[in-house]
Amino acid sequence: MSPSYRLGVDIGGTFTDLMLLEEESGDLHMLKTPSVPGAPAQAVVDGIEKLIARERIAPESIAYFCHGTTLALNTIIQRNGAATGLLVTAGFRDVLELQRLRLPNPHHFYADKPKPLVPRRWVREIDERVTADGVVLRSPDPEQVRREAARLCEEGVTAIAICFLHAYRYDVAERLAKDAIQARFPDLYVCTSSEIWPQYREYERALVTVMNAYVGDRMRRYFTMLEERLGGLGVRCAILSTKSNGGVMSAASAGERPVQTLLSGPASGVIGSLYVSRLMGQDHIVTLDMGGTSADVAIVSGELPYSTDSKVGEFPVILPTVEVSSIGAGGGSIAWTDPTGVLKVGPQSAGADPGPASYGRGGENATVTDAYVTVGIIDPARFLGASMLLRGDLARAAVRRIGETLGLDEHEAANSILQVATSNMYAEFLPVLASHGVDPRDYALVPYGGAGPTHAFLLAREVGIRKVIVPPNPGTLCAMGSLVADVRGDFVRTIYSDCDELPDAQLASTIHELEREARDWLAGQGARVDDTVLLRNAEMRYKGQSHEIAVPLAEEMRTAALVAAFHRRYREVYGYHDEAAVVELISLRMTIIGIVPKPILTRLLHPADADVAVRQRPVYLDGKVWNATVVDRRALSPDVPLEGPVIVEQYDTTTFVPPGFRVHADAFGNLIGEAD
Repeated sequence: MSPSYRLGVDIGGTFTDLMLLEEESGDLHMLKTPSVPGAPAQAVVDGIEKLIARERIAPESIAYFCHGTTLALNTIIQRNGAATGLLVTAGFRDVLELQRLRLPNPHHFYADKPKPLVPRRWVREIDERVTADGVVLRSPDPEQVRREAARLCEEGVTAIAICFLHAYRYDVAERLAKDAIQARFPDLYVCTSSEIWPQYREYERALVTVMNAYVGDRMRRYFTMLEERLGGLGVRCAILSTKSNGGVMSAASAGERPVQTLLSGPASGVIGSLYVSRLMGQDHIVTLDMGGTSADVAIVSGELPYSTDSKVGEFPVILPTVEVSSIGAGGGSIAWTDPTGVLKVGPQSAGADPGPASYGRGGENATVTDAYVTVGIIDPARFLGASMLLRGDLARAAVRRIGETLGLDEHEAANSILQVATSNMYAEFLPVLASHGVDPRDYALVPYGGAGPTHAFLLAREVGIRKVIVPPNPGTLCAMGSLVADVRGDFVRTIYSDCDELPDAQLASTIHELEREARDWLAGQGARVDDTVLLRNAEMRYKGQSHEIAVPLAEEMRTAALVAAFHRRYREVYGYHDEAAVVELISLRMTIIGIVPKPILTRLLHPADADVAVRQRPVYLDGKVWNATVVDRRALSPDVPLEGPVIVEQYDTTTFVPPGFRVHADAFGNLIGEAD
């Protein structure tokens, strides 16, 4: 029989990463290819064509394909999505403007409010009303709905979101409005809050629906084109996409609810980091994903961290996501000076086109990558295994222009750029650690992404992290994460009832309804699974409170037993409980996990190659020139330590180990750095 392969892909803002794994032997093959911002599917197809030609495999031998993408995330951050309109219940036109009436930064009284994705002129009121207990006071008039949709279309709107009051429990009005619009405008992208995420809290529900509409048509066209192009190549397996919650779903499902892919790329990296670190018995880690555009962290204490209060750009997202926090700049972040002459780095990025000045594609602004080249950390002739040559002269020229403004030479200016980038990360990193009650000395830093290992030790020495674990293939770890992610779906039903008024039969029927929906969804994903796990939770609170706690829910559970479980859980969290108080059941959540077969990864890197030469290179750091040891990662033998400064070069990244750290490889090919 011919070999069978798994293919994982991660589409970043600068590079698209591919990882091909032969299932029987565990051999890994990697490829990085420049992303195509205007046609992200093209970069995937180009990369697959190069990979199958290089490895001489048949496209039909790819039995598993999964990918993560930052396309939806970048669309929202860059605010270049569809012109979107919003239909709301009459009287609630300002739901996106009012938000939560909280200051974005409580320490900054003059902070600007996040600008809504939908301008107020494109928010239209529909004369309909359903009460909280389901009484229809006014049903929407289909003619009014079509009239407002027509006016929005005349003004240039190409997508419409619908969010009516209490639709999280009673969706009839939203379905009627959607049907009316699609009958008149079949090509218009339309979505409703009840189909995207039927949870109470008007602003958050409206926002996630707007986000889905904002990215919906672009993502649907992308997934459709990807399936067609891969089919044309001869790839016959199901096309899967990673999700924000750390699971995977079919491309068809992703096209219907693209908002669930907002954090799919960052989630894939956390999955891959945990999988690799568990192989070496280290499950308390801080992940650092630094690519071309941004740097993100996640705090992992044994299991994937989840949140229902994540942020995408300036906006809160109530969908369950792997908890990832953005902390700063990426390799393509642009260095600049403000009107007072102060050096800044980011948030603007050179991206893939034109990219850093050293790419030689017309970019003139100095970036973090150009600073790496100027100080000597990155060798322009060996970037991406010498498959992409950088222009050191252009990098130095761009950095020199920044230096002229600051009164510094090119080495001092480049070092300053790296210091500012590190300080930006430090300022965001510490509050993230503090919010989780984490002592950095108890956790290992796991960097990945093209620039993660390059900058990780610089950040670690500032923060006080004493151990850094660089995975064998850090530049493509997000692609690897998609290979080991399970199929995962989240479902919610808002109940909003006092528990003493909730019949056991209603509780049981809602649980069974959620389970049926979850199992039907899993069956439609087209992925082979070895086992199925169902996680059930009830979100509950004492009456009058604003927020809930999650209580584990048994398959067969009476209301009284659920209330008793809430009291126990509340005491565990807060140290007390009140059995005389009225308890509310706000919502039921169900998560279904289809356990996919995991690849065998006995060793993630090829055996050490003793014939690879060890070299020396001067590096400008901290105001002086250091003579750094330069070694190809293939030359590293397990448990043979090297003292910093050390530069470890490999195809997908460059690892820089500054003075004060020693580094060695372990049996799995991980690079272990420890502070002296």
